[in-house]
Amino acid sequence: MEKADIKSWNQKELGEFLVSLGEKPFRAKQIYPWLHVRHAQTFEKMTDISKKLKEKLINTCELTVLRKEEMQRSKSDGTRKYLFALPDGNMVESVWMHYRHGNSVCISSQAGCRMGCKFCASALDGLVRNLTPAEMLEQVYRIQEDTGERVSHVVVMGTGEPLDNYENLLKFIQLISDENGMNISQRNLTVSTCGIVPAMYRLAEEKLQITLALSLHASSQEKREKLMPVAKKYEIHQVVKACKDYFAKTGRRITFEYSLVGGVNDREEDAGQLGELIRGMNCHVNLIPVNPIREREYVQPKAQVISNFKNKLEKYGINVTIRREMGRDIDGACGQLRKRFSERQDEA
Repeated sequence: MEKADIKSWNQKELGEFLVSLGEKPFRAKQIYPWLHVRHAQTFEKMTDISKKLKEKLINTCELTVLRKEEMQRSKSDGTRKYLFALPDGNMVESVWMHYRHGNSVCISSQAGCRMGCKFCASALDGLVRNLTPAEMLEQVYRIQEDTGERVSHVVVMGTGEPLDNYENLLKFIQLISDENGMNISQRNLTVSTCGIVPAMYRLAEEKLQITLALSLHASSQEKREKLMPVAKKYEIHQVVKACKDYFAKTGRRITFEYSLVGGVNDREEDAGQLGELIRGMNCHVNLIPVNPIREREYVQPKAQVISNFKNKLEKYGINVTIRREMGRDIDGACGQLRKRFSERQDEA
């Protein structure tokens, strides 16, 4: 019989399960903090529950814990890039970044990715599987344990398309923001998407207080199709319309992620088209100088080109920032560390 994924449940679901085992519902209030506050790695560590109950849990439940396979630390800014092994042996990446406003963790939502964006290492080997809520939580929990510092912000922007794993993503958001768990404010959670329009409308109806970040990366349909295969299914104006709906339903400002690729989407004409496309929206544009990967030929624009692009957008009254480059001396781009590890394993 398949064991229950106990860490993917909220406290109410945990209580109902314990009742099915012949236990009192209040036991959930004892066990839940061990899972989501103290981050116990075994049932034996739960010191205030009986030996009999521990045995029941061991026999019926799976306690998901990720193993740190590798960690790279940037000498320039302290950014940490983690490679975690999932219980089935698949690998995922996560990143810890320290800012003045707190510590942020970028997590993966899938092992691999099927979106196929041309500048991203995550999609090079396709999608393996979705992550469970517990596996998403564990990336945050293990990093907090490893650094000894509280995580205050979480970005679901690592490997995978979060809205392609919708139900598990939603459960993760509920659990990470649960006042009985880590209690991270939903306003400190960001979810990225490449633009799966039906899921964007569905997410708006949830009326969460998270930030939605759209990976736009082009200002025209033609260029977006070349960079992002998903654009062939969801046209650029459809995607922007879904963003407007998200703001209307939630009141949460949209973030547009725009990777600047030298000679591809970084011209003044591109900036003008982008300004016309999103003019008047309550939004923020995050310009990202592309992080070159060995398997692609894309290069980062020169600093003056990036600055000119930003200035052009600001003339449209758009709030723009250039992403601070962190972890450039390590395998900083999504999928790079996982890819290198896999290559080393194949060579061994």
